[in-house]
Amino acid sequence: MLLTQAIYNFFIMTIKRKTTSFLFLLLLLVVAPQWAMAKGGNGDKREFRGAWIQCVNGQFQGMSTQAMQQTLTHQLDELQKDGVNAIIFQVRPECDALYQSNIEPWSRYLTGKQGKAPSPYWDPLKWMVDQCHRRGMELHAWINPYRAKTKGTVELASNHVAIQRPSSVFSYDGQFILNPAKAENREYIYKVTEDIVSRYDIDGFHIDDYFYPYPVAGIKIPDEQDYRANSNGIADINDWRRYNVNVFIKELGEHIHKIKPWVKFGVSPFGIYRNKRNDPNGSDTRGLQNYDDLFADVLMWVNNGWVDYCVPQLYWEIGNKAADYLTLIKWWNKNCSKRHLYIGESVDRTVRFADPENPNSNQMGRKFQLHQQLPNVKGTVLWYAKAVVDDQGRYGSMLRNTFWKKPALQPLMPYIDKTAPKKPKGLKPVWTSDGYILFWQQPKGKKWNDEATKHVVYRFAKGERIDLDNADAIQAITSQPFYKLPYDDGKTKYTYVVTSLNRITNESKGAKKKVKL
Repeated sequence: MLLTQAIYNFFIMTIKRKTTSFLFLLLLLVVAPQWAMAKGGNGDKREFRGAWIQCVNGQFQGMSTQAMQQTLTHQLDELQKDGVNAIIFQVRPECDALYQSNIEPWSRYLTGKQGKAPSPYWDPLKWMVDQCHRRGMELHAWINPYRAKTKGTVELASNHVAIQRPSSVFSYDGQFILNPAKAENREYIYKVTEDIVSRYDIDGFHIDDYFYPYPVAGIKIPDEQDYRANSNGIADINDWRRYNVNVFIKELGEHIHKIKPWVKFGVSPFGIYRNKRNDPNGSDTRGLQNYDDLFADVLMWVNNGWVDYCVPQLYWEIGNKAADYLTLIKWWNKNCSKRHLYIGESVDRTVRFADPENPNSNQMGRKFQLHQQLPNVKGTVLWYAKAVVDDQGRYGSMLRNTFWKKPALQPLMPYIDKTAPKKPKGLKPVWTSDGYILFWQQPKGKKWNDEATKHVVYRFAKGERIDLDNADAIQAITSQPFYKLPYDDGKTKYTYVVTSLNRITNESKGAKKKVKL
C-alpha cells in the first residue's frame, strides 16, 4: 500500500512538472495487484451484495488477536472472490462492544469474558473498516439496540448498563431487554450510535430484528406499569409499544445522518410483516409477525423514509407451508418500494432444499432468478458469511463463477444525495516492472458528496459503443488511482473509461484513453 501510494505521488509530481524521468523509476518498482469485485449474471450494474458476519454464535470467542485476524482475513478474501461488496459486521450483541468504547464493556464474544480487553490490544471494528475498504467493500456496523443480555451470559461487567442502571432493563425468558418505553434508553442508544458513527469510517449502520423480545408462551412483557404511567394518550398497549419503537427508529436515523449524511441506515426485520388472516393486505403466511408480535411497524419506517434500506429475513425455502419464500419475496417487492429492498437469504436452507420445479437442483438458481425479475429487489444479504466461505452446497463457488462473476456498484440512493464527483484527469498508460499500468489523477472535492473515494474501470473493444450502463464492460472497482492493464501482444485496440465514485457511489462522467493491448 505504501509503495503504491509512493508511485502515485511521484506520478502526480512528474505530471505537474511535465517531465518523463519517472518512467525509469517505475521500471524498477513492483505495483501492487488490483482487486476486482465480482458480479454475475447480465443484470443491472448496481446491486447490493452483502454478508452478515456475526459474533453471537461464538465463532471468535476467546480467539487470540492473531487467530481472529487470520480468520477474518480468510473470510474477507473468500467473500471478495465471491463478489460480496458489503460486510455487515456485528459489533454490539448485548450492550457490549467489539470496538474500543468508553461507554460499554468489551464483549465476551471477543475475549471470552465481558469487560476484558483483547491482548495483544486491537480494535476489531477499526481493523474491519480498513480491511473492507482495502478490498473495495462497504462496512456496515451492526448493533442489537435493545438486547442487554443473552440467555448464555452469566456474568456482566461492572460498567454494563444493566449493572449501572438496573431499572433500565426488564427480564424476559433469561434475557435482559433495554425497556423501549423509557426515553432515557433511547437516548442511551443514540449516544452509543453517535460514538460509533463519529469515530469510525463506516459506510452503513445496521440494526436487526430484536425490538421487543420474541414472544414466549406464558410469559408477558413486564411493561404494564410503564404504560399506565406514560401512555401518551394511546388507548391500546400494543399500539403504544409500536409507538415507542417508531419514535426510536425515526430519531436514530436522524442522529446518524446529522453526523454523517452518507452513512446508510438499514434494518433487517423478521421476514413476515403481517399474515393475511390478521390483515387483508398481509402475506398469505402463518407465522410470527413483525407488527403484532415484535411491535415493529416496518412499512411505516420504509414509507416515511426513516430507513435507507430494509433487509427482511426471508430464511425459508420455496414451498414452505407456513412461510413460502416465493409468496414472501413477491409481497415485499410489492409493498417495500419507497426505500431499497434487499433480501436476507439463508445459505443453508437454499442449498438444502430442492427446487420444486427442478428436483435435481437446489433453490439457489430459482431464488437468484427471482431477484433479477422483481423490480424493487435491489440486492441480497447472505446469512451467514461463514457458510458462504465454507462453500456450503457450493454456494460460494456458484457466486464467483456464475451469479456474481462480474463487478457491481452499490445501488443509488438519491434520497440521500444526487451529487456526483468530478471525473478523473490525466489518464496515462505506463510500463512498469510489473506490467502495463493505467494511472490517473484523482479529482479533488470540497464536500463529502463531491469527493472521489473509488473508481470504476470500463473497457470497450474497437468499434464497440461506449456505454457505462453495460455491466459487462466493468473491469474493476478500485480505491486506488491506477489499474494494471491485461497486456497481450500490443495489437488489439481498446478504449478504457475511468469514472469516479463518491461515498454513496454516485458516479462521475468518464475519462477516456485508447490503448493497444
